[in-house]
Amino acid sequence: MSIAQIKNLQRRLANLEQEAVEELNRCCGHELWLTVGFDAFDSLEDPDRRSRANYYYGQLQTARELQQVIG
Repeated sequence: MSIAQIKNLQRRLANLEQEAVEELNRCCGHELWLTVGFDAFDSLEDPDRRSRANYYYGQLQTARELQQVIG
């Protein structure tokens, strides 16, 4: 990969990470999930919010793992 491609990928991953964080804050209604982690989503009573939270948490973890790999 060229340097330009890596920079572009890093920018896109950062955008995905930010989107996931914003959606998780919306699903939970607060930022406490940052300290509690994945367990915070199990306590959500609304199944739609819980499934959205699980989806975006997976997106967040994937973006962070890829960011670690490419540096």
